Amino acid sequence: MSVRKQLIAMAALFMLIQSLLVGVQADDKKPTVMFDQGHGQKFLIEKEGDLQLSKLSALFKNEGYLVKTGTGLITDDTMKGVSVLVISGAFVAVNPAEIEAILRFLDGGGSLCIMLHIPHPLTGLMSRLRVFASNGVILEKENLIRNEPKDFFITKMDQHPITKGIEKIGVHGGWALISDSAQGKIIARTSQNAWIDLNRDGQFNSNDASQSFGVAIAGTYNKGQYVIFGDDAIFQNIFLEKENMALGNNLVKWLRGS
Repeated sequence: MSVRKQLIAMAALFMLIQSLLVGVQADDKKPTVMFDQGHGQKFLIEKEGDLQLSKLSALFKNEGYLVKTGTGLITDDTMKGVSVLVISGAFVAVNPAEIEAILRFLDGGGSLCIMLHIPHPLTGLMSRLRVFASNGVILEKENLIRNEPKDFFITKMDQHPITKGIEKIGVHGGWALISDSAQGKIIARTSQNAWIDLNRDGQFNSNDASQSFGVAIAGTYNKGQYVIFGDDAIFQNIFLEKENMALGNNLVKWLRGS
């Protein structure tokens, strides 16, 4: 090979290495979201079905996140380099050691997003954030979807970046949330006529709770921030459209801090 060809080959190799380094550096600057899939989740980001979360994952990617999954225990090691932790649709309880790791993650400035399918797997973690869920799903009398009391639109939003510009949110089997902390605030709530069937008799009576219930709470924990939704269906593929899609876009921006 002539000297000229060698120089051309070396220059091409140098440019290739530079482009690879630029790509690596760009990835290093991207925030990383980890979807927990180690607690019995049935609705996953890799799947395209109606109840899956691939569209939510795409929202994070479109916002510039690196997206990864966690299929084991949540530890300090698994949280290294993670900016946002999403726990959606857990069926297996987060254990005490994992709770401590998540709280340390928040202490360091991380962002946490919880979406409930059933409350009990996250009860321990939420209690540390002083957020508590109802023991029954919310039933509505107003803004029903397909005339089903468990399916309804939320139209009462409190001022928050997540709910900015949102007129309604479709809920499909949600749990009421309350916060016992000045750091956690309800940002979306039902009508005053919503109720919970406390005695499980299938009809509304004086033994049941009836009031406006919170369905989303956002707050801070030391340097970190969290948001908890009383329904994971809001962000499932089949329901992540129109108003819920706008909510999802707001969510991924807020979790990034933008």
